[in-house]
Amino acid sequence: MRPCPRVVTLWIGLLLAALGPGQAHADGEKAGAFDYYVLALSWSPNWCLREGDAREAAECAPGAARGWTLHGLWPQYERGWPSYCRTSARDPSRRMTGDMVDIMGSSGLAWHQWKKHGRCSGLSAEGYFDASRKAYGQITRPEILRKLDREVALPAAVVEEAFLRENPDLQPDMITITCRDRRIQEARICLTRDLSLRRCGADVLRECQLDDALFAPLR
Repeated sequence: MRPCPRVVTLWIGLLLAALGPGQAHADGEKAGAFDYYVLALSWSPNWCLREGDAREAAECAPGAARGWTLHGLWPQYERGWPSYCRTSARDPSRRMTGDMVDIMGSSGLAWHQWKKHGRCSGLSAEGYFDASRKAYGQITRPEILRKLDREVALPAAVVEEAFLRENPDLQPDMITITCRDRRIQEARICLTRDLSLRRCGADVLRECQLDDALFAPLR
């Protein structure tokens, strides 16, 4: 017995609603065709506990004192995002990726971000890393979060509020806090193509709702 067409249509609609907003577009789009940027800042101590320690990452060494590091500057569509775009721009030199270690933690991350996201910006490698550094530098990272001397469990909304207090022009619909494995993962801030603050798209605004997210102190 064949299912009722209305039932099929309903299920398709539900699946599209569930999968659509958060899905990336197919890889290989044309460079420079995007709507805005997402600046992704990672809380390094939590990343170290989840992944970095197992990799023996330098930024996880005792005394490294890494806080909010730059994960990446991501070209974004109003719904979805491009990745691994086609571009005629030359790949960065080792010197270029090495120069990003102070804010990204490793040259390997800088290379990966260029390959997956930077090529989609339509900029040269140098231009993309310059824009990434500028975007990172214009956001004040909350100093109070660096003063914790032990791991705490807190609402993810507390981290967002700390960013809002330190950045008067930042509004709640311009930032989202993400969690992974019950830990605060990232602060993601939305910027225009010229790096001004702007409202995030609906898919980016899916925030962590935990009231007891773990937040590790600096090392």
